[in-house]
Amino acid sequence: MRLLLMADGTVGLSIAKWLIANWRDDLSLIVTTGFNDITKLAALGGVPAQTTLGELPPERPDLGLLAWWPNIIKAPLLDYPKEGFVNTHPSLLPHNRGRNYNFWALVEGSPFGVTLHRVDGGVDTGPIYAQKQIPVTWEDTGATLYSKAAAGMIELFKETYPRLRTGSIHATPQDKSVGTFHRGAELEAASRIDLDKNYSGRDLLNLLRARTFPPHPGAWFEEDGVKYEVRVDISRQ
Repeated sequence: MRLLLMADGTVGLSIAKWLIANWRDDLSLIVTTGFNDITKLAALGGVPAQTTLGELPPERPDLGLLAWWPNIIKAPLLDYPKEGFVNTHPSLLPHNRGRNYNFWALVEGSPFGVTLHRVDGGVDTGPIYAQKQIPVTWEDTGATLYSKAAAGMIELFKETYPRLRTGSIHATPQDKSVGTFHRGAELEAASRIDLDKNYSGRDLLNLLRARTFPPHPGAWFEEDGVKYEVRVDISRQ
């Protein structure tokens, strides 16, 4: 197995660390977004690493892995690994494809979890290798769901990789008829509280806790030309 790992953030770092510790010989190259803890880890582990996709080795890897990779990849890179790319996506696909999965899971009340899927030409539309559903309670916020997804994704990857590397796991097409997709540009308008609108208590609390993720902005409303932010703290008694 020759694995191309494209990694970013704390999840990418954790997955890179685990692969170096357990499957060092699989790693043919690590690509990350800049000189960071991942490049330092790669150097210590003796794994080739680079911070740009400009010069990829002529020998194609068997498999590519996107570990919290922030950008959409397209052809010809998509076809560079012989068996394509696997993506780590922090939602229970086909629910919450696209951006801001933690916000929409709370606002829309959709099932929440993490997914490993094959990358195709769409956005988070490829067939699914493995999933793990994550329970959501009233105490959860956008921040806690982000943390739960990160931890769940690392755990799911560790459980699944031994089968991914041997090709003994098969992907199942998504049922897109029950899924949802959201763009990043939708978040600001969806976070607005209309002071003259009637909300159910459930819907308003879900909106408030979905945008409770300091230091990111909260839900907001406007009065007399002044914009106000709102967050909420829900705790079990």
